[in-house]
Amino acid sequence: TIKIFGEMAPDFEQLIYDLIKPHAPNLSNGAMQSRVSENGKYLSISVTLYVESREQLDNIYRALTQSPKVLMAL
Repeated sequence: TIKIFGEMAPDFEQLIYDLIKPHAPNLSNGAMQSRVSENGKYLSISVTLYVESREQLDNIYRALTQSPKVLMAL
């Protein structure tokens, strides 16, 4: 499971999906769960997926952290 944090925006979930999909072709929409922060300013998305190598996981994290809209990825 990868947890991604960003500011609340209507397209944030789609952005995360678009960033991960090239590195995880079997990613489904059901793999993502989102939660809005208590004050409504931030959105956290948990993505549950199976990776086949450390390189694949590194590529996913690299894609996520290069986006200015992603504040943190764990």
